[in-house]
Amino acid sequence: MTINSNHLPEQANIRHPITVGEALQNWAKQIDRLEARWMLQSVLAVDAAFLVAHADRELSPDEAARYRQMLARRAAGEPVAYLTGERGFYDLILKVTPDVLIPRPETELLVETALSSIAPDRCSRVLDLGTGSGAIAITIAKHRPLAQVTAIDLSSRALAVARANAQAQAVDNVTFVQGDWYANLVAGEKFDVIVANPPYIAEGDPHLAQGDLRFEPNLALVAKHNGWDCIRQIITHAEAYLHRDGWLLLEHGYDQASACRELLEKSGFVSIFSRTDLAGIERVSGGQCGSFSTAECL
Repeated sequence: MTINSNHLPEQANIRHPITVGEALQNWAKQIDRLEARWMLQSVLAVDAAFLVAHADRELSPDEAARYRQMLARRAAGEPVAYLTGERGFYDLILKVTPDVLIPRPETELLVETALSSIAPDRCSRVLDLGTGSGAIAITIAKHRPLAQVTAIDLSSRALAVARANAQAQAVDNVTFVQGDWYANLVAGEKFDVIVANPPYIAEGDPHLAQGDLRFEPNLALVAKHNGWDCIRQIITHAEAYLHRDGWLLLEHGYDQASACRELLEKSGFVSIFSRTDLAGIERVSGGQCGSFSTAECL
């Protein structure tokens, strides 16, 4: 969406007092209506129902100035999630900063797939590679309280966000580890499910210069070898960390499903599948550690 920031109110033209309803109607014309409401909710620290019930509530000069600044930053393309500092994911509200990817609906599909593979009455062990904000690990831990989840990320700043989210969600069955994929796991450690939303965009991909991707951390987006380096590392080493019949589940690019299935098959996985998102695009693929694996699953 292209927004003309020239249509936003100048500081000198701000009339005080201005009400909630007036701010939404007069100031946010060039912003998506729902986004404008989210941002005002953030400024006022209220929920959506409050805006409806208190449309005549006057904004203080500070609130008005902060809302106008937020609108201008959004008009310049900055993601709403970074402006408000939070994003809804699955059934949670998570803290989000520019140090982490903004959780997306495709990743909710990965979580749904993982939850279907984890029995609620079993003490399963789950590994989340490249946890970022902790969205995957924390949602799984919340819905499978008997599971023990290990969440790994190379970025210390991302892990700080993930730890804050775990604390906010009162989740105590997630262990956070800083490291590069499997590098810092305990020797001989095995898991029932490995999940990952790794970088899978090729260097120089034109999408990186568009939309929210312009503001998100490159480390979490881009992979070498035409977007395949991280996926290949995760798949080829996974079986050394999986119990027999354990599952490896990955999110990938819109055009990577077929090659991902082929790589899973070559690495000895069985029961290989892909799942489509709401747009009918294959975005999640996985396989089970089988008896004919190239690595021994115990």
